[in-house]
Amino acid sequence: MSRFWLVRHGPTHAKAMVGWTDLPADLSDTAALERLNAHLPVVPVISSDLSRAMATADALAPRPRLAHDPALRELHFGRWEMRGWAEVEAEDPVLARAFWDRPGTVCAPSGECWDGLTARVEDALTRLARQADELIVVAHFGMIVAAIQLAEGLSPEAALAHRIDNLSVTRIEFGPGVRRAGPINHIP
Repeated sequence: MSRFWLVRHGPTHAKAMVGWTDLPADLSDTAALERLNAHLPVVPVISSDLSRAMATADALAPRPRLAHDPALRELHFGRWEMRGWAEVEAEDPVLARAFWDRPGTVCAPSGECWDGLTARVEDALTRLARQADELIVVAHFGMIVAAIQLAEGLSPEAALAHRIDNLSVTRIEFGPGVRRAGPINHIP
């Protein structure tokens, strides 16, 4: 069993659906970063390969740094990337509502469905659990919520009800026969 400290990257301030678009994180809140650093154990850090996660992970020094992992990316919103909810809903209200109201197999056009993200996250966590007993993972809202879903055995709808703030910490234990989450969305 491995313990993962899941950290959501610093804010991007985007008012749109940001999945695989590579936006930088605003890491100007040095006091929040200091509190985060003090809260986390001194264990290796891995992040998604998007710059907002990489920069946040780099701010968690001095800790051993592992190679960036694209499997830890956010949900891919396809043609909805960088578009606002109102715009997407106006274009295709039925699909937009289904995407959020019945997550699972519903995909944004040319994007990824929730079940696809969850499978990707499960594969990544299983692989990482074989490599380390304890690890800080700097990633994204969707990846963290998918990990909570897996750890707690939740439905996608129940998992998506969780709030995950920027620079928050969610701890999960993950391994054969043991999966649990808590605390969730801790702000140090």
